[in-house]
Parts: sequence; structure tokens; C-alpha cells
Amino acid sequence: MPATLLLLLHADGPLAPRDAWSAWTWEPAAAAGLGLGAAWYAAGLLRLRHDAGPGRGAPRWAPWCFGAGLLTVALALFSPLDRLGETLFAAHMAQHLVLMLVAAPLLALGAPLLPLLWAFSPGARRAAAGWWHRRTLVRRLLGLLGSPAAAWALSVGALVFWHLPGPFRAALHHDAVHALEHASFLATSTLFWWVVLRPDGYRRLHPGLAVLYVFTAGLPNGLLGALLTFAGRPLYAGQSAGAALWGLAPLQDQQLAGLIMWMPGGAVHLAAAAAFFVAWLRAEEARGLREASATLALILLIVLVPGG
Repeated sequence: MPATLLLLLHADGPLAPRDAWSAWTWEPAAAAGLGLGAAWYAAGLLRLRHDAGPGRGAPRWAPWCFGAGLLTVALALFSPLDRLGETLFAAHMAQHLVLMLVAAPLLALGAPLLPLLWAFSPGARRAAAGWWHRRTLVRRLLGLLGSPAAAWALSVGALVFWHLPGPFRAALHHDAVHALEHASFLATSTLFWWVVLRPDGYRRLHPGLAVLYVFTAGLPNGLLGALLTFAGRPLYAGQSAGAALWGLAPLQDQQLAGLIMWMPGGAVHLAAAAAFFVAWLRAEEARGLREASATLALILLIVLVPGG
């Protein structure tokens, strides 16, 4: 599709630099979803703290993380970054990274499961629990979905799928497909980070496995970024329809998008892997100290107890 025809698909056309700061958008469906999520979480959190007592049920910092995650989603979807993403491939890439690497881990750290469940009445929760215990197959399927292997595969799979030529063009040309792309990135990335962060501490990954889980997930991100950076020609038709307004050739815009995907994206995964590696070392050090203390106590017991 020619670039000029692509621009006609968006009533506002390409975004020029002079209009960037005023290019805020409004999507009623997305705004309603974010508002519903915030209200649902808040209602459940209030009821949970009333039932469990102050300071129980969810970490004190969790609501702040969840709120920051919703705010980050709103900024990605409604700020000038959204309009700019229709003009520059680099901005399009930055928007996706904000959803996957900023909003998603913040939502996961918000520990939303209990607050969202507690928003329902006790009777509804009991009925849901009874239904849940009777549906063995559903429990197994959802348990599989929340496993590290499935969460890793879904997150990486969504990243690779939406960068294939066909899905990429469909998201570029159709607003509904573009919205589906955003939703899949946010959902799979939130699941990915929830599995490894687990603020509730339940079935948390061993730090050594967490290092492998996060580091390997960053590899496809880096490979795709390197491919975009070093490709000798634009890979997607219409990807940089308004790049000339910003003084960029389409290939330069693609190279910038690749660097954004490669460098900041890789840095987040590397930093997370490093943090888990440090936690792993500390856990091993603490275990070594405990074992050394136990050995020393045993030696002292043998030496000091008469007849030992």
C-alpha cells in the first residue's frame, strides 16, 4: 500500500513536529477499560483490607504499582506517542516497549488477583470457588497457562508474531488489529512478569531459574532489534509513512526503531536478570552461612558435651 494511501486511513494524517505536544488522543473503549480496572481493583482492595485487617492481603506498595501501571498504559495509548507511532516506526516501537517493559511489570507488581477477586461479594466468591473446584480441566489449563514455560512462550511468541510481515501490515492498516496487537503485548507481558515477580511469594521461581527465564526472553527482542538495525532496506511497506516530516529516511527510521528495541529493551531484561542473579548469590551465601553455623554448632556440641 502506498504511503499516501496509508496516511488517508487516519483522519488526522501524519504528525508534524510542530503539532507533537498537542496530539493527545482519546479512545473511549480503552479509557473505559482502564477506568473499570482501576475501580474494580480499588473496590476489591478496600474490601480485602476490611476483611483481613490493615496491612494484610496485599503489600502496601502494590496499589501504587498497579496505579502506575494503569497510568503508563494510558500515557502509551493517549499521549502524543500514540499519534507519533502512526508516523514514525521508531515511535511505534517505543510505544510497544512502554507497554511490555514498563506497564506490564508494574501491573504484575500490583498483585491484582486477590483485590480483583475480593471485589465480589462473599456469596459470589463461594460460588466461584465451588465452580472452580468442580472444573478440574479448567484448573489444569489455567495452571498450565500460568506456568513459566507457557508464560515465556506466549510473551516471546506475541513479540515474534506481530513482527512477521503479514500481522505487522494488518496492524498498520487496521485500527482494530492494532488494538488487538496492543492488548496481546500487554496481556502476555503482564503474565510473563507476574510469573517471575510474584509479589505474593507463592510458587516464586528460584532465583537461578529466574535469571534464565528473563535473560532468554530478552534474546529474541535483541535479535529482532539487530535485524531492524542492520537491514539494508525497509522491511515493512508504509512503516515510516511520515518520516520525511521529521527529517528521516524510511531506512533511518527503521534503524532507530531497531536500536530502541535492541538497546533499551535489552537493558531492561539484562537489568532484571542481574537483579535475580544478585538475589541468587545472596540466597546461596545465606544458605552457606546457615550450613556453616549448623556444622559449627554440631562440632561444639560434640566437644563440649561429656562423653560426646
